This record gives sequence, structure tokens and C-alpha cells, in this order.
Amino acid sequence: MNKDRESNAALTESRRGLMMILSSPSGAGKTTLADRLLRRDDKLELSVSATTRAPRPGEVEGEDYYFKTIPEFERMRSEGEFLESALVFGNYYGTPKGPVDAAMAEGRDVLFDIDWQGAQQIAQRAPNDVVKVFILPPSREELERRLRSRNQDPEEVVRNRMAKADAEISHWAEYEYVVVNEDIDASLERLRAILTAERQKRDRQTSLAERVRRMLRDF
Repeated sequence: MNKDRESNAALTESRRGLMMILSSPSGAGKTTLADRLLRRDDKLELSVSATTRAPRPGEVEGEDYYFKTIPEFERMRSEGEFLESALVFGNYYGTPKGPVDAAMAEGRDVLFDIDWQGAQQIAQRAPNDVVKVFILPPSREELERRLRSRNQDPEEVVRNRMAKADAEISHWAEYEYVVVNEDIDASLERLRAILTAERQKRDRQTSLAERVRRMLRDF
């Protein structure tokens, strides 16, 4: 009996991890939600990107970024080692595939804080492993208020950020889930509920077939 219980417990823990993507316009609260979600869930870890930009003071290799030379980055990209990559303000950024695959194989989930273009690339490469969530502000007016209150930026900078926000929001319908972030605590609970539900999907519970086989054998 004890052996059967131990065996069933092991089966319960057998699960393939998933990739949870959060996207939003700047100012919608995505980074705050990601930080809180990571603190509340020890089975979730943040994806670490590779970049060709120079390290900033205090940044740690492998924790903040994987710092690469341009030839190293281009080699990795040509050999298909990135889930997604982009050129941003003269520097390359990309998500190395190896660490993400390793985490998922061990039943851990990986959180991505990326834009719609990166989300699209990852979904094309691994459609069965991705959960895409778009974070919307309550309104355009509230988004602008948040951007203005967050920094004392010139009017032109605010207008540029709002234009970029409009472009980002236009892709909201490409996501399976949409969370309107009116209240940070309520939005966090919605994200946790999404993560819990996605973890229970049949295809991600790799031990279910064996569990059912044993049940049927016992009858």
C-alpha cells in the first residue's frame, strides 16, 4: 500500500513545464505583476535574455543577461539557438532556447516579459508550450496618467510612448488571455488562476496516461 502511494505521488508530480508570456504597453503594470507573480510561485522562473550590449554596473552574467559579442550572438541565431530575437536600439536581444527547454523538461514554468513580436516568434516555434497573456490598462487616459506620474519626461517623450502603446495594444487579440489591470492585487490573482488552470491541461501532465493505465488495471 505504501509503495502504491509513493508511486502515485511521483506520478502526480510529473508535468511538463510551460512558457507564460506577459505583454503590455509601457505603464500597464506588467513588470510589477511579473515580479509579484515570481515571488508568489516557486515553480515559476524568469527567462534570462542574451544581449550584445555592454553590462551595466551591478548586472550579473546569467542572472540579468547572458552577455554576448555580436559574432557569438549571430552564430547562436544562425544555429537556431534562440526562441526569439530582435534588434533594439542598435543592440541584439534574444531568448536562448537551451535553458528554457531544460527548465520545462524538469516541470518548471518560465515567465517571459516581452513584446508582441517576441511572443509571436515563440508561439510559432513552440505553439503547444505557450500561454500568452496581454495586460491592458483600464483606459488610454489612465495609461497616460501613469506614464506622466512615473517620470518627469518632456511632452515629446510622453507622446512617443503613447504612440508605441497604441501600436502594442493593437495586437491584444493575438493573446489567449487578457487581464485589465485596474487593481494590481486582483490582476495578480487572475494571473495565478490562469497559471493554475494551464498547469492542469491534459497534455502537460505527462504521467496521466500511466496513472489511468494503472487505474484500469486495478478494475
